[in-house]
Amino acid sequence: MGHIMRVNKEMQSRNVISILLSLGLILSSSVVQAGPREQAKRIHDRLAGAPASNAVLDVMEACIIDETSTACTNGGGDSNLGSGPVVAAHIAMQNPSFYNATIKNFATPWTNEEQDIFAPLNDYSATIIGMVRDNTPFNTILSADRIYIGVAPQGTAALPAYSNSNNNHYGEMERRNIDMSNTDNLVAMSQSVVTGLPTDATAGVMTTRAAARAFFIDGTNRAMFRFTMMNQLCLDMEQVKDNTRPHDRIRQDVSRSPGGDSRLFFNDCVACHAGMDPLAQAFAYYEFQYTNDDPDSGSLVYTPGNVQPKYLINAGNFKYGYVTTDDRWDNYWRVGANSILGWDISLPASGNGAKTMGRELANTEAFATCQVKKVFKTVCFRDPTVAGGTSELSTITASFKSSAYNMKMLFAETAEACMGN
Repeated sequence: MGHIMRVNKEMQSRNVISILLSLGLILSSSVVQAGPREQAKRIHDRLAGAPASNAVLDVMEACIIDETSTACTNGGGDSNLGSGPVVAAHIAMQNPSFYNATIKNFATPWTNEEQDIFAPLNDYSATIIGMVRDNTPFNTILSADRIYIGVAPQGTAALPAYSNSNNNHYGEMERRNIDMSNTDNLVAMSQSVVTGLPTDATAGVMTTRAAARAFFIDGTNRAMFRFTMMNQLCLDMEQVKDNTRPHDRIRQDVSRSPGGDSRLFFNDCVACHAGMDPLAQAFAYYEFQYTNDDPDSGSLVYTPGNVQPKYLINAGNFKYGYVTTDDRWDNYWRVGANSILGWDISLPASGNGAKTMGRELANTEAFATCQVKKVFKTVCFRDPTVAGGTSELSTITASFKSSAYNMKMLFAETAEACMGN
């Protein structure tokens, strides 16, 4: 009886396996590579986050097989973009979800201290979406006189006007699911025109209302520098500590003997503040002002020639410390351990204001590699790898820079790297 039961179980198992094989749920040992169709589907899923129609997959598959094929070129492909998978990726990025979901989720954590991906759409995240869509060189995000605002689709009610003191404009855009892939619905404007800031005071996303609300509020404006480093160079202060730099620009509010021990200052505090304080001085004229304990009704204030009081607080902590008198910044990190960040030697190592300091940060090698790392996490769910002596990070970073910091090309090449094979 036991023998008969074992035979029956074996027969049942074989039948189940046979059925699963016929349904394609178990891959035979001979099927080890994803075909062009599967690769096209993965590229679309990763970039758009939404299912593709069979017609779109047909075109993407044709492009992967041969980017110069009639099916690809007639279907919207462009062999000038590069390899077949890269062409296919650009087709996938024509799906509105690439901008309305993927890029929105990509940028939103940068707009708040909590790094919350579910934070509302705002002028910071909308500007990133627009710059990616319009192929604007991404290394200008910390210096450009640019902002993106919404326009209601024709035949619908007008949106609330952009305001320096609330986020209603973008909140309504999000509530109405306005398609930001449409150039008529999300338009580029001069930030100086929309917000009233002087042109020289604009510094890309750093001087948007959302950034000011998050990083210029209260404090000492060091938060704006720290979170810009975290979000755009992928480095927190612990990673750029260098206590060999001169500490002549460290402000008065930093105690030289915290807890009564001066060794803590020289071994720890100096390591961050010696480099950070001279660079964060670029923000000396900026403040986020609000009343009645309601930050959501506050606005960015710029006082050229007048240093914000927050730069002079707690002077008694060390009265011989540096007294900020203007918005001149100097980069002490071009020498020493942080020279490894890859500073652009064609730029001056000093200047005045947030715009020029933002340009200094966004033209580092660290900025470029950071964007590659973030896109890999978004598209491939992993870090770039090294295989056969070839580094995905260095290869795609070099391509990103040579493409004039084109983010869509970066997303496309990254999608190719993890499309399956």
